[in-house]
Amino acid sequence: MKHSHYLLVVLSFFLFGFLPDKSDQFKVDPETAARVKELLSKMTLEEKVGQMTQVTLEVVSKMEGTKDQMHELDLDKLREAITKYHVGSILNVFNVAHSLDYWHSIITEIHNISSSETRLGIPVIYGIDAIHGANYTKNATLFPQAINIASTWNKDFAKEIGAITSAETKASGIPWNFYPVMDIGRQPLWPRLWETFGEDVHLASEMGAAYIRGAQGENIGDHNKLATCLKHFVGYSFPLNGLDRTPAWISERMLREYFLPTFEAGIRAGSPTIMVNSGEVDGIPTHSDHYLLTEVLRGELKFEGFVVSDWEDIIRLYERDRVADSPKEAVRLSVMAGVDMSMVPMDFSFYHVLLELVNEGSVPVKRIDEAVSRILAVKFKLGLFDNTFINDKLKSEFATPKSNQTNLLAATESIILTKNANNLLPLSKKKKIFVTGPTANMLSVMNGGWTITWQGDEELLYPQEELTVLEAIAKKIGKENVSYSQGTDFDNMKDLNKSLEEARKADVVILCLGEPAYCESPGNISDLTLDEAQINYAQKIASVGKPVILIMLQGRPRLINKIVPEMNSIIIAFLPGMKGGEAIADIIFGDANPSGKLPVTYPRFPNGNTTYDYKPIEEFDVNYYYPQWPFGFGLSYTKFEYSNLVLDNKTISSTGSVEISVDLKNTGSIAGKETVQLYICDLYGSVSRPNKQLKGFEKISLLPGESKTVKFMIEADHLSFIGRDNKRIVEPGEFNVMIDYLEDTFVMTK
Repeated sequence: MKHSHYLLVVLSFFLFGFLPDKSDQFKVDPETAARVKELLSKMTLEEKVGQMTQVTLEVVSKMEGTKDQMHELDLDKLREAITKYHVGSILNVFNVAHSLDYWHSIITEIHNISSSETRLGIPVIYGIDAIHGANYTKNATLFPQAINIASTWNKDFAKEIGAITSAETKASGIPWNFYPVMDIGRQPLWPRLWETFGEDVHLASEMGAAYIRGAQGENIGDHNKLATCLKHFVGYSFPLNGLDRTPAWISERMLREYFLPTFEAGIRAGSPTIMVNSGEVDGIPTHSDHYLLTEVLRGELKFEGFVVSDWEDIIRLYERDRVADSPKEAVRLSVMAGVDMSMVPMDFSFYHVLLELVNEGSVPVKRIDEAVSRILAVKFKLGLFDNTFINDKLKSEFATPKSNQTNLLAATESIILTKNANNLLPLSKKKKIFVTGPTANMLSVMNGGWTITWQGDEELLYPQEELTVLEAIAKKIGKENVSYSQGTDFDNMKDLNKSLEEARKADVVILCLGEPAYCESPGNISDLTLDEAQINYAQKIASVGKPVILIMLQGRPRLINKIVPEMNSIIIAFLPGMKGGEAIADIIFGDANPSGKLPVTYPRFPNGNTTYDYKPIEEFDVNYYYPQWPFGFGLSYTKFEYSNLVLDNKTISSTGSVEISVDLKNTGSIAGKETVQLYICDLYGSVSRPNKQLKGFEKISLLPGESKTVKFMIEADHLSFIGRDNKRIVEPGEFNVMIDYLEDTFVMTK
């Protein structure tokens, strides 16, 4: 046991954990500050409170948009919202994605009214959830979801997807994206797991920061860049019962060790806005939590952008959480806690109530000025005051062939091969294939929520030129070599006899199981185990005796332990996006070599939700960490050999560093990509330390017989953790280094 007098405080800019080296943190420069100050001095209280008010498109619409009905703006309602209530922001779609040209008409009408019919011409900032591409613009490039981007372990993809999504969203006229989700995915039941970059702090921080830097570039005001928004500060992703918007019980130490670092990474990468956790942490709804929203976010993290509430979550402090005894008190609590803009979003109640609170002295004007200054600063930095109209030239950057190629490559690298008995894969293109299962012939199951509609489940709205798994396989080997029967819905078996007959006639069965599309609370489940009908169907198909390739399309790791032994090969595809069918077919037939790695632990049992970085106390049973597949796992069609693990320094000081190198060789017969993963274990600590933690990763491409040396630099900051007094510290001692099966040790002195 180490003693407290050995503790060393880490450099102050590493508040919560090791982060990317470069900091692009959003700062208000003197010129912008002067412009904000001048404009603020001219504003009435009503205009200021309006800037803090955000309403949804539905509030200013005549008709909703559906597959059968064209959306239509109500210009009288829009004019009232902007000129009477001075709204600072509008968001969302009214049910269904719009065409690029129709988005232009909506945004242009908003800009026309705000620029020419208001006293000060303050622009409205439009916000949208463009979480895997411009998913609310028709025919946009729709990428793999975040869980798949994490599965690539390729930061270049995260950055490039951020850039493309930014350009296509900005081409729609929209300058603000409610993304990325920086919540960490450590509760596999949670229906928003697929929106995260996985369970590990370092992986999620690196991938999220890369996305932000791609989306924002050097200047969020550039013609093809926008402002990102970190979601959902903080602790939202770890509900005790796994259900959306339910309580999280997280100690301050755990919050600082696992949940805050990803947000710090996003802030350091330059994100200028943050959305608040819809739930509560340790009994305090976050929309009312002054400690987190002001003391931590502003005081410790030095965040200078603005904070927006989530959907209706301020009124919920009264209606749901009952920490406020009236709607008025709910508004006061949230604004004084640190919320700068209210996603009301269905009416102007926030505007009326906040005006009343300020006029009676319950909320000081100083707090209003603070919030509005932050909002105006972001609008100035976005260039909304200088160029409020849409750049038509951006149409040339919309859904380009290059973007589509990036989409396919990202989808391909996100596919994870977890079993391949007797090297069944890749398949010969001369085989007779029977394709079956509920996810085999649908596009929605590869895209999930936030796709064209909120739930993403309107299959008829999906672009018919894109290929399902079935269609991609048929295109690859010819329709005459492919038979199909659905066999089962997600929860109800059908056409069993026909399916068994087709399986007997085929050389190989490709069985596609998983989940329908869902988003947020409608995706709540109480058991991770895959639906009984699908399990039973898989067993029936396997009983025929033909080789079975299982493909899982899903937003979270549904349990399949009952059928894993009966499957010859297993592909975990999660939500690979619009090009997922092609990517899966490429891998099945060897036109691509799988290189995806799990960004989450894949549980074996319903209560086996142990993350890879478990504590020593959890090793009381050798079977305790007994997942179906571990974090970081994924097979390839080639073989890689690790050797020559070298530490250039076996003893370092608290200001020193150690370079760790390892040789990687492709010993197989085809080219492939391998993710080199560096783990470190602090062998003894004043707070119990995890058995290992990811501290570095690098994806390497190697030709057959080719070798490369991969190097990592470890400094004291990598070795820090949250101590007994909830402060980040580094302790001297012995540290174990692990890359694949290779291990070595170094010592840090005090």
